[in-house]
Amino acid sequence: MSSIRIEGLTRRFGDVTAVDGVSLDVADGEFLVLLGPSGCGKSTLLRMIAGLTPPTGGRILLDDRDITAAAPRERDLAMVFQSYALYPHLTVARNIGFPLRARRRPDVHAKVAEVAAVLGLEELLDRRPRALSGGQRQRVALGRALVRDPGAFLLDEPLSNLDATLRTATRAELTDLHRRLRSTFVYVTHDQVEAMTMATRIAVLNGGRLEQVGTPQEVYDAPASTFVAGFIGAPAIGLLPAELRSVDGSLRAVGAGVDLPLGGGEGGRDVLVGVRPEHLRIGSGDAELRGTVRLVENLGGEEVAHIEVGSGRVALRGPRPLRLAAGDAVSLTCDPDRIHLFSATSGRRLVRAPEPARSAVAV
Repeated sequence: MSSIRIEGLTRRFGDVTAVDGVSLDVADGEFLVLLGPSGCGKSTLLRMIAGLTPPTGGRILLDDRDITAAAPRERDLAMVFQSYALYPHLTVARNIGFPLRARRRPDVHAKVAEVAAVLGLEELLDRRPRALSGGQRQRVALGRALVRDPGAFLLDEPLSNLDATLRTATRAELTDLHRRLRSTFVYVTHDQVEAMTMATRIAVLNGGRLEQVGTPQEVYDAPASTFVAGFIGAPAIGLLPAELRSVDGSLRAVGAGVDLPLGGGEGGRDVLVGVRPEHLRIGSGDAELRGTVRLVENLGGEEVAHIEVGSGRVALRGPRPLRLAAGDAVSLTCDPDRIHLFSATSGRRLVRAPEPARSAVAV
């Protein structure tokens, strides 16, 4: 097991900055997920850690050893690719054992058998990749990495080629494997469900920069920016423009269809406010949003109503049936403590007492 430290890591491709001064610590034994949309720099960052893409600037340290300029084979890291990169002419056993044979290790058969048992591949050792399912190929690719006993595993969207049912099962397998191995995992995905269910911490990237680093609970409950708020959640937080006003000594966010109490503080600032779909409920109250239903989606046991509020939209999620239809006028209320508040200029989270002041700006 190893720790990884990234200091000001940057990668430019001509005039394009793919990774922009990222600094990040990955603890020994951690399952860190690099999460973000396509093109945000997460795979480039992983490839720089692996030594497959040289950085333009910054440093990478493995257990406090500078490996920025080290060749991939000198890094004691194992990478699992999205495509699995299996040798089609080799059996499962020979695919798994390939890194050991390349190093002329004498214990190839014993190590392959050990890894196959961990991954449930004992009955497949004589097959070739073309005879395997997608999930089985994924496990073989992981086994080829695991057999080396690396300091850390680097996984680049390894589940993206699997169907939905298999992804769910394989997520559970990977999480259990990490728990048993206690190894360091750095995992790239654009799928927030993978991040929320597998990670010990999530690093959210946007445009090559870190937006927020925290546990799944921290990233979900207290998004540090409008980007994180709009990216995490299904549906995500809808952001509504409003103005902070001091009314009878109390601070309120007021706008088209918006009238929300915020406790104490100073008014006179333009903000963006939002509430997660599961925290809204139908009815009037002191905290109120008023709008028009535009779409109702049936998710089986639940429904999601998409509601236009002024120039923005929010979503209401609850048990089916919500008894709403497109065109209905609706009032929504929520617990004031569930309101998320962001600066309209910087997009950063604004803190309201008694929230912790991490990664945020005070009102």
